[in-house]
Amino acid sequence: MTTLVRQALLVLLLLIGSAGQAFAVTPDEMLDDPALEQRARAISAGLRCLVCQNQSIDDSDAELAHDLRVLVRQRLVEGDSDEEVINYVVSRYGEFVLLRPRLTAQTIALWSTPAILLAIGLIWLVASIRRRAATASGALLSDDEKRELDRLLDAEKFE
Repeated sequence: MTTLVRQALLVLLLLIGSAGQAFAVTPDEMLDDPALEQRARAISAGLRCLVCQNQSIDDSDAELAHDLRVLVRQRLVEGDSDEEVINYVVSRYGEFVLLRPRLTAQTIALWSTPAILLAIGLIWLVASIRRRAATASGALLSDDEKRELDRLLDAEKFE
């Protein structure tokens, strides 16, 4: 195989490999107004495909993603702001549709729970280790109990 043929095959493989990276937006979905289309792309890049779950609706070929892309464009054509379009989609599908969830008390609690549980576990572990060390050293005995223990041990030595 010649070098030219190898290079042509390499270019072909690279083109085929990058084809999966292309957006799923079809030309019939695109708006005529470039500014509106740009806004629609920005919004749909932040919305999750509920079928694929880790793809934006802009990247997904699923039928639901297509419907959501069309819905976003319809709302923009009707004059909704970007925030109104996002709020409309969230009201229909829930917060899960957002690829970057909003910062609310619920999301803060969700994200901080593992750290809180880890901190509680570490506190419990340290307390347990200290308790065991104190028990092993006899620190749990009062002064009267220590004197009585010493007296008994001394008495046992003479028997």
